This record gives sequence, structure tokens and C-alpha cells, in this order.
Amino acid sequence: MSSDSDYDDDVMNEFDDTMDEDSIMDDSDDYENSLDDSGDELEYYEDGEDLNFDGVMAEKHRKKLYQVDYTVQSSKHLMGSQDKEVGQVASILGMPKEHAATLLRHYRWNKEKLIERYMDNPEKVLRLAGVVTDKVRRIIPAREISTPQHPFSCDICCDDEEELETVAVSCNHRFCRTCYEHYLRQKIREEGESRKIECPQDGCKIVVDEKTVEEVVDKNTHLRYRELLNRTFVDDNDHLRWCPAPNCEFAVECHIPSTSLTTIVPTVECECSHQFCFGCGLPDHQPAICPLVKKWQKKCEDDSETANWISAHTKECPKCHSTIEKNGGCNHMTCRKCKYEFCWVCMGPWSEHGTSWYNCNRYDEKSSHEARDSQTQSRASLERYLHYYNRFANHQQSAKLDQDLYRKTEKKMEEMQQTSDLSWIEVQFLKKAVDTLTQCRMTLKWTYAFAFYLSRTNETVIFEDNQKDLEMATEHLSELLEKPLEREKIAELRQNVLDKTVYVKQRREILLEDTAKGLLEGRWTFFVDLK
Repeated sequence: MSSDSDYDDDVMNEFDDTMDEDSIMDDSDDYENSLDDSGDELEYYEDGEDLNFDGVMAEKHRKKLYQVDYTVQSSKHLMGSQDKEVGQVASILGMPKEHAATLLRHYRWNKEKLIERYMDNPEKVLRLAGVVTDKVRRIIPAREISTPQHPFSCDICCDDEEELETVAVSCNHRFCRTCYEHYLRQKIREEGESRKIECPQDGCKIVVDEKTVEEVVDKNTHLRYRELLNRTFVDDNDHLRWCPAPNCEFAVECHIPSTSLTTIVPTVECECSHQFCFGCGLPDHQPAICPLVKKWQKKCEDDSETANWISAHTKECPKCHSTIEKNGGCNHMTCRKCKYEFCWVCMGPWSEHGTSWYNCNRYDEKSSHEARDSQTQSRASLERYLHYYNRFANHQQSAKLDQDLYRKTEKKMEEMQQTSDLSWIEVQFLKKAVDTLTQCRMTLKWTYAFAFYLSRTNETVIFEDNQKDLEMATEHLSELLEKPLEREKIAELRQNVLDKTVYVKQRREILLEDTAKGLLEGRWTFFVDLK
């Protein structure tokens, strides 16, 4: 594994020309033009250096083993995707788009399944989906359908004026427009329904199509209706997931099947910059796979570790089975409940110990060994869990404290501009360093959950070495960012932070790349069932 000193020799020479203080551009516009699409500085080299630029850029943008392909979808894109699917199905089945849309939503946008079922039995498919393909005029005045023998009367409000506008879908159950609009508005705004709003007629299962909703309700209600349709489209699609960040309206498309979640962590990043796991929706938890994360969280939240503590630090009275905690050094125990006297070490009657009050001589008895072995195992299990949990919790707490570091860093950036000739763009290296630090804290946090379930093999040692290197580098970067600002050492601090940030990123990539490769190759073995 590389160390800080190895890194200085092997890697930092590549960045000397870029990071050297003399090569920093004073003009902020030129500096902004030197940023690539991701906001990172592009690498510049002196003329005459024998470097393959295409090769360098290809390596820079090569997808790592721990990365997955995904796209971020806006509401507009989602509507376009729905319209495209509806258009294809309407063309194949030869029906209006509004009916095709109802069928697709009934089959949860499984186009292949819908077409297959429809070709086998179209009447059954239409009936189950609540679709009647008969053409009906949606909105017509009451006078056009009233006759002297059968005058129109709304079954909801009983209004029978001839000037009323009436509304019906293909089932031809008509109601006045006011009542129909009120019914749809209640379903959409109060009940949050959109996928399957049925006809207001009692017992009718025909679904009110999109076109009818658009023609009847007001603009704001229709907008809400479209938002709800978008949400059901994402919820019904296995390859789409809403970004879990608060108030974010973007969805992410990622074609990673659930069966692959034991070999890869599908981390994605939304337009709002929130990173999360596409598999489970939790914040990024690389390198721990979803099944391990689920088990770890359950272990940390339930009472299993409380039971472990009780088992490791308490025993039951041999007579009344009351739980007893030893609070002194003497092995002569007296149960407060039944007053039974026994030995804490062997759990036998104290009367058999004679004068050997403080040295139990019954270690060779099978029952005593079993009792002690059981407690020893519980204690060892508890100590092992606490080893990993304490480090997991420590990095989680450190990541939270690093949020305060952002505020300190902003002040330090302002101070750095005032005390040096660096521009606002040029002091952004501090913010990027804090971003990297927080990201590495979260990665380190989950390495301990991953390591807890790992079986001890030679591969485990390699993982722990990579973990150690990343942890040491992260702590060094944290120390640099906590240092007070000295005017005469700004250039030195800037160079050190830049160097260490690059190194920390590299150590994180090495750990994640090796772990991802091991998962794909089946190199890691766990002592729990991942199914």
C-alpha cells in the first residue's frame, strides 16, 4: 500500500506544474475557462512534455468499477417518456391515446405484458383496466339529451335545468359539469388519486381518462393531476426512482436490476447534487452493499446489542433465575430476591467453597466451563460489535461536525482573499477540500459496516490496509483544514491542501475500486446470508 512519502515520489510530480504557485492564473475568467464540466481543474503541462493528451483525458473520464450509468430526468422528460410509450401502444393496438394510457397504467407501464395479454383476450384486458372504447361526446348541454319522457336530472345535485353542461365518459353515466368537476377535484387534490379515478356512478368501474380530466377541471387542478401521474409513472417503473432530497423534483433512471445489489452499490447523483443509492434510496453507502446495510441498520437499531451487553455483564441466579449484575470484586454473591448464596465464577453453591472465598477451585466442571464459555463468547461478540460500531459512529459524527467546517471555511476563504492576491475562484480549493473530506468520512463510515460482516481471509487484510490508508489521509487533510490561517504561509497552505486533497481522492478511489472488483469477482466472503 502507498504511503504519504510514496505518493510524493510517484504521483505529485504529475501535478507540480499545475499546482505550482507561479502557474496559478491571476485572471479569474481565464481560470474559469480552465475548468472542465465537473468543475475540476484541467491539467496543464509545459511545452515539450511527451504526454498523450487523449490518453490522459480518456483515463480521467473512464468509468470506474464502482460507478454505474444513469440519467437524471426532469418532470418534462418524464412527461415526454410517458407520451412516447402511450403513442407506441396506441399505434399498435389501434385505439385513442387516452385509452392506451389507462391500459399502460393498469399494467404498471409494462408494455410487453400489456400487448401480449391484449392480443390473447382484448375484452378481458379492457374490462379489468376499466376501459370502454365506445365513442361518447364528453361534454354536451342537458337540452340535447333531454326528452319529455326522460328529462335530464343530475343524480348528485338533482339539478335539471336545460342549460346545464353535462359530462360523461365512455360508460355514458352523465352528471352536471359542476358536480363532475367537484368530484374530480376532490379525488385529485384531497385524495391524491390520478392513476385510476373511476366514474362517479356508484358501482361503475370505468376509469375517467386524461382527456376528460383536462377538459373538466381548472388549470391548477390539472397541473396537480399531471404531477401525480408523473409520480405514479416513476413509482411503477423499476428503472426509475425519485431523488429523496427534500423538495427535489428530479427522478433518476438507472438500469441496475435488484438481483445485482449483492455485487454492486449503484450510487447516483441528482441534479441537486444529492448522492444516494439507487437500490435502496438511502444516502450513498459505498462500499457496503444494500443487504449488508439493511442488516447493519437493524443490528444497530434493535435490542440485540442490549441483549449482548446483558449476557456479557450479568448472570442469572441459579435458584430463582433473577438477573444479577456484579458490582464489586468479591465472587461471593447473594441474590437479593431469594437470598441464595453462590459463586460468581462457577455459579455453584457458595457453601461448597469452604475457605476458598476468593479463589474458585471448580473450573474443571463441565457446567462451569459451559457457563463461562457462553459468557466469554457473548463478551467477545459484544466487544467485536462495539469495535466496528464505535468507529462507524465516530466517522458519522465527524461528518456532521464537518458541516460546521463549511462555515469556518467560508470565513477563511474571505480572509484569504483579503490577505493575499488570490481571487474568489482561486480560494475555492478550500471548499473542494471540505467536500472531499465529508465524502471520505461517509465512505469510511460504511467501510466499518462492510468489514464487520467480512469473514477473516487474506483478502480482508488487503481491505483493512486500504481502509487504514484512507483513514490516515483523511485525518491529515482534516488537520490541515483546521489550521489557523497565517498570512505569510498562505501559499504553502494552499499547496499542501491541494496535494492532500488529490491524495485523499486517490486513496478513496483505490479502496472503492478494489472493493467493487472483489464483489464482482466473488472474492469477498461474508458470515451472513445476503438474501
